[in-house]
Amino acid sequence: MSMKKQYKHFSIEDRDLLCAYHNQGLSISRIAVSLGRNKSSISRELKRNSSPKFGSYLANRAHSRAKDRKRKAGKRPRLKNHNLRSLVIRHLKKGRSPEQISGYLRANGKKTIISAEAIYQYIYASATRKNFNLVPYLARSHRIRYHRWHSHKHRKLHIPNRVSIKERPTYTKGLEPYGQWEADTAGITGKGAKVVIAVEKKSLLVKLNKVEKRTSKTFRIAINKMLCRYPNHMLDTMTFDNGRENIEHEQIAKTLGVKTYFCEPYHSWEKATVENTLSRFRRFFPKKTNFDTITNKAIKRVERIMNNTPRKKLCFKTPLQVFNAGVALPH
Repeated sequence: MSMKKQYKHFSIEDRDLLCAYHNQGLSISRIAVSLGRNKSSISRELKRNSSPKFGSYLANRAHSRAKDRKRKAGKRPRLKNHNLRSLVIRHLKKGRSPEQISGYLRANGKKTIISAEAIYQYIYASATRKNFNLVPYLARSHRIRYHRWHSHKHRKLHIPNRVSIKERPTYTKGLEPYGQWEADTAGITGKGAKVVIAVEKKSLLVKLNKVEKRTSKTFRIAINKMLCRYPNHMLDTMTFDNGRENIEHEQIAKTLGVKTYFCEPYHSWEKATVENTLSRFRRFFPKKTNFDTITNKAIKRVERIMNNTPRKKLCFKTPLQVFNAGVALPH
C-alpha cells in the first residue's frame, strides 16, 4: 500500500530557489520538477505570497507573509454578529462584567450564546481598540491583558514564621464561623498615603483606615486599632498577602488573639473576599486615587455606606446586621 505524501511547508531556501526560477521565466511545471513539488503547490505559493500591489514574488517578503498568515490562522474574530456585538457593548456600558453578560444571554435563552472569555478577547482585540476602547468599562481595566499563566520572578520572602494559607482551616460553604478576616492595602504604588482594608468573611463587614505610610508598623497599628474592640469569638484568623507591611503579623496575632496565614506568592485570588471588597471600594476611590488628598473622615463615610448596603450573598441583609448578630451570639 502506497503512503500518501505528506505536505511540507516552504522554507526560506525553497522560496529563494522559487524566486530565482520564476525570475528566469521557467514554467510552473518545470519549477515544480526542480523543487520536487506538486505544480499546484507552486501555483498556490505564487498567488498567496506575491506582492498584492505589484504581483512580483520576492523570497524574503513571501516568507514574511506566510509566517504572518500562519500566526493569525488560529485567531478567529469575536462577536461577528452586529446585533450581538451591540448588545454586549450596551451591557458593558451599564457596568456589567463579561461573566454577567454571558450568564444573562444563557439565562434568557438567547439564540446566540457566547462565553465570557470570547467577550474579553473581543474587548482586548487590536481591531476593537482602534475603533473604540471598551477596556475602561471593565472592573479591572488593565491597559493590556496578561496571559492567564503570566509568570513573575519570585522574590525571596522575608516574613518571619510565615504560615501558608494551605494550613488555614477549611469549612463547608455557608457554615463558616465568624471571625475569619482578610486584610490588604489600597493606594498608589510607591510613596504616599494608603488605606488599610480588613473584611470579615462571613458577614462581609469592612473596616477602613487611612495610614500616611505603608510600613509594617503603621499597618500593625491600623489593624489593631480597627479590630481590638471586638470580642474574642469574632477574631479567629487573619489572612494576608506577602507584602513587607505584614512583617509584624506575630505582634498582631498576640494583640488580637488571632492565628495569621499568608497566601502563596502572586495568588491574591486565595483571599477572594478582600479582593472583591477592594473592587467595591474602588467604585468610590478608583485606582490611582491620591489618598494624600482624601481625609480619613471621607474614608470612614465610605466604610459606613459599604457596611449598610444590602448584599445578595447575605440574603439582602447588610454586613453590619449580620456582624452584629454574630457579636450577640452567646459564648
